[in-house]
Amino acid sequence: MLATLVKISNVTNLSDARYCAGMGVDMLGFSMDATSPDYVDPTRFAEIRGWLVGVKIVGETNETDLDHIDELLKAYQPDLLQINESALLPALSIRSERSLIVRVNIADLTLEQLNALVQANLTSADYVLLESHGLIHLDDDLKTSIGQLASRHAVLLGAGITAETVHDRLAELPIKGIALMGGPEDRPGSRDFGGMMDILELLEVA
Repeated sequence: MLATLVKISNVTNLSDARYCAGMGVDMLGFSMDATSPDYVDPTRFAEIRGWLVGVKIVGETNETDLDHIDELLKAYQPDLLQINESALLPALSIRSERSLIVRVNIADLTLEQLNALVQANLTSADYVLLESHGLIHLDDDLKTSIGQLASRHAVLLGAGITAETVHDRLAELPIKGIALMGGPEDRPGSRDFGGMMDILELLEVA
């Protein structure tokens, strides 16, 4: 059991999936986009999913065409759908009964844009995922904006999370949980879990 909700994004292999499920991770995300370097095709996805118990599956996509999204949902049958475009939320909430995650790359936002997101209509999103392509420093102003967003929506924080900071982030911000990134296998069936393992072990509770 973990001390907070945890999502692992961009899972590409069975090693990550089984380790994270065994640690009590709540959600595992798989890219459904064929153009993504982290793409997992439906056949491989079904093989991985067959080994998993007790974890929710997130289908991750950058797609904005609603009909194409419908096709992806039929092919993968995920428990939740993750998108990058908040404008799609109203239509998707009608077309699908799945819970929705809207992903935001906070490295691409100014503080003013993040503050505007606080006021945006994201009521159709079950979770707002804040991630960053690279390392990002969460200064006081940024943490204030994240805190305001988290007071209105269920925020999963996937930026500024390390083994050294994870407990501080959970204590200082009213977030719903955290998000970590999967990684490649060293060779089939073998994976050095590194920082992910350090963070998950710190979150374990008796």
